[in-house]
Amino acid sequence: MTHQRRWINLAVLGSGKGSNFSAIAKAIAQGEIAAKIAVVVSDNPKALILEKARQLAIPAVVLPQGKYKTWLEPWIEEELVRILKQYNTELVVLAGFMRVLKETFLASFEGKTLNIHPSLLPDFKGKEAWKAALKAAVKETGCTVHWVSKELDGGKIIAQSKVPVYPSDSPEELHARIQQAEHELYPRVLKEICLDWIKQKL
Repeated sequence: MTHQRRWINLAVLGSGKGSNFSAIAKAIAQGEIAAKIAVVVSDNPKALILEKARQLAIPAVVLPQGKYKTWLEPWIEEELVRILKQYNTELVVLAGFMRVLKETFLASFEGKTLNIHPSLLPDFKGKEAWKAALKAAVKETGCTVHWVSKELDGGKIIAQSKVPVYPSDSPEELHARIQQAEHELYPRVLKEICLDWIKQKL
């Protein structure tokens, strides 16, 4: 009788502090998510997420530096795909990854890549969505977990969490409230997706 593996191999991609990575890693350590973080990949060699991964003895890989700040050249996407396959990645989790992923990546990982965005999509796509929410004077915003597609912040929505917007909010205060919601929503969504995928394999 062969042993049936009961977890999903995740790769986490991030460009910054890695607060969502920490929330996910904590949930995994507490047995809440049937997953293992196989590798952390960043486009930023100074990203704190890399240090956090190393502290947890998780492989941390930095992508080659390309010419562009908002997307990866095809040869770098090819390298990213190679790294993910090397670590037997089943599900890619974007956690503050500040690059738009394009065809070369999606050819291998479309339908297997999640993102969390700091707004209630389809409202306020793109960067610094909390500032756009403040500028629009909306009464609530939040965060959205969605599948990554060719359209920026346009893939199928999986789940959302709402937070209030107060007239007195600074951008930093609102962003902190949204991040708190992210740290609860992302692990919860991952728990469900990983359980569903494991059931499909049984």
